[in-house]
Amino acid sequence: MENMEKNSGISKRRGIVILLGITILVAGAVSLFYWETTKNQIYVEKAEVSAPTIALSAKNGGVLREVFVKEGDVVSANAVVAQVGDETIKTSTQGLVIKTKDVVGENVSPNEAVVSIINPADLRIVARVPENKGLSDVTVGQSVVFTVDAYGSKKFNGVVSEISTTSRDSGLVFNISDKREVKEFDVKINFDEKQYPELKNGMSAEAWIITGTN
Repeated sequence: MENMEKNSGISKRRGIVILLGITILVAGAVSLFYWETTKNQIYVEKAEVSAPTIALSAKNGGVLREVFVKEGDVVSANAVVAQVGDETIKTSTQGLVIKTKDVVGENVSPNEAVVSIINPADLRIVARVPENKGLSDVTVGQSVVFTVDAYGSKKFNGVVSEISTTSRDSGLVFNISDKREVKEFDVKINFDEKQYPELKNGMSAEAWIITGTN
């Protein structure tokens, strides 16, 4: 009886050792797979869908008499969008209205934006890449996979089109005793806006820049 209990204990310990060994092997295999699939990728946590804003204003300023559009309107080129004094404000290109100045009857300054629009065809991903997180490995033409918060894990594809030549201005002032600031650079990523009509200006995103072949 004593021998049976002893053998049972040995078998249990052996089983635990084998199970532990298998667990270590699986964990190692998973870690190796993860490393192999990510070693040539740069992950960017802070990114957004964005297009250059076109500000429409009156050259001379004056009383804002009327605004003829509202946010969300699609306007054509040369469309009248507002009246300031005797001056009509027109679009120079077709676009989507993203902001209007709601101060009809009040004075607006010369060149102060009254209506702001974007051209949906100019939408792209703007990724903020820290200088110490692989920025030196990013080049124009590299493939990019990105997701947007609004659509969960759905993946979209793009291509690096531009890398900023200067860092983003944090507006912070550091002295000699402060921790060294890590600068971020804008990396612009083009995608086919006709293929992804669900992507909207201002959506938050994450991006994976493919810097080489695994």
